[in-house]
Amino acid sequence: MRRIGASVIERVTQACVCASMLLAPVAATQAATEEDPWEAVNRPIFRFNDTLDTYALKPLAKGYDAVTPQFLEDGIHNMFRNLGDVTNLANNVLQLKPHAAGVDTARLIVNTTFGVAGFFDVGTKMGLQRSDEDFGQTLGYWGMPSGPYVVIPLLGPSTVRDGVAKYPDTFTRPYRYVDHVPTRNSAFALDVVDTRASLLPAEKLIQGDKYIFIRNAYLQNREFKVRDGEVEDDF
Repeated sequence: MRRIGASVIERVTQACVCASMLLAPVAATQAATEEDPWEAVNRPIFRFNDTLDTYALKPLAKGYDAVTPQFLEDGIHNMFRNLGDVTNLANNVLQLKPHAAGVDTARLIVNTTFGVAGFFDVGTKMGLQRSDEDFGQTLGYWGMPSGPYVVIPLLGPSTVRDGVAKYPDTFTRPYRYVDHVPTRNSAFALDVVDTRASLLPAEKLIQGDKYIFIRNAYLQNREFKVRDGEVEDDF
């Protein structure tokens, strides 16, 4: 009986796996249609952003990466991440995560003081792991659906929820409170170039249709972050 039972279970499992493999392309197509109903509009905006990146932002990022000493580039990147911990702290408070908010606070204090305004990431070396939170994740945490996928001019991939949430996050960023326009614009531009430079190695991972690859990667990454890594297996 045990052998018969095991054989039946194995056959049923194999049948389910085969059915899942056969239905996967259909399910993927249906899911893509539901998540990206505005693809006809998104693709032209994506091409515009990609062209701008190819001929302007990417060359700047490559030049920045080539002429900036690695220790200096790492330090600048750490400083912008330190400023970003303010956003992480605010959203961890809104998500009622006291432990994570406490870690964010400790990181800000340690890195700003002992890390020389965040140039050195002392917090991570002390075991204070960095969060990555934003208001879009906060809305998702409280149950707001992401809505359709959307490509925003200049800003890139997003969803309706995450696109709307970008504005509240600006209140936790220092640029909003810098009155000196040249300083504000210079810091913002350096932040953009530094961020783009950090993404250069990731371009090697892109395969097939670039639009679909980036869309799927973005949506999966956002789901992962909103659920704090607790993502259900599709199968």
